[in-house]
Amino acid sequence: MIRPELSIAQTMGEKPAYRLDELMSVMGSRATAYRTLRELRKAGFAEQIKEGYFTIRSSLFQPFYLWQHFLPSLRAFQQARYFGRSYNENDVKFARRALDGMVTLDYRAYELTGFQQPHSLFLYLGDLGRAAATLKSHGFWEGTRGRVALLPRAGPIQNELQRVYLDCLAYGGRSALDAIAIEALYADRLDPRVRGVFRSEDILKVREELALLKPRA
Repeated sequence: MIRPELSIAQTMGEKPAYRLDELMSVMGSRATAYRTLRELRKAGFAEQIKEGYFTIRSSLFQPFYLWQHFLPSLRAFQQARYFGRSYNENDVKFARRALDGMVTLDYRAYELTGFQQPHSLFLYLGDLGRAAATLKSHGFWEGTRGRVALLPRAGPIQNELQRVYLDCLAYGGRSALDAIAIEALYADRLDPRVRGVFRSEDILKVREELALLKPRA
C-alpha cells in the first residue's frame, strides 16, 4: 500500500518538471524530500530526470483513495519493455498480428472512443520473454523509443473496459483525456465508486470533440 503521507506532494501543483527544493518546501526537510521522492519513484508516480530534478505523473493528483485502484497499472508501466523496428505504424501492425495480448491505453482507447489518434501500442502479455523474443527474431530492437510496449499481465483481468480506464487514468497526460472520453461514453459499464477527478475545462473539451465525431457502431 502507498502511504497517505505521500499525497502531501500534491500541494506542489501540476507542472512539467520539479526541483527537489520544491518537494523540500512541502515535506519539511531534505531527508524527508529524498525519502518521499524515492517512494514516489518506487510506486511509479515519479521519475528522476537528473540530479535535483524529477517529473511526476498527473495521476498523482487524483484523490488518494483512487491510488490503490490504479497501483497495478503503475507497476505494469514500470516493467514495460519497448520495441521498435521501423519506428512507425508498421511496427504496431506487425505486433498486433504476431502477439496475442490484451491491448490497452492509446490504441484500445481509440477503438472505444475514436477520440485521440493513438501513438504507442501497449499490450498485456502472459509471457513477456516469449513476446520479446518473437519481436527480436523479426528485426525489432529493444530500447526506449519503440512504439510497441509489452506489459506484464498480473492476474486475471475481469473487466477489460475498467482496466483500460484505470490504465489511462494512471498513465496521465493525454491519456487522462482518453479516460474522460471512456467515462463519457461508457459510464454505465464502469464501477461508479472508481471515477477519476478531472478539470472542468478538460471534460468540456472532450465532450465537445466527442459530439463532433461520427456515432460509434
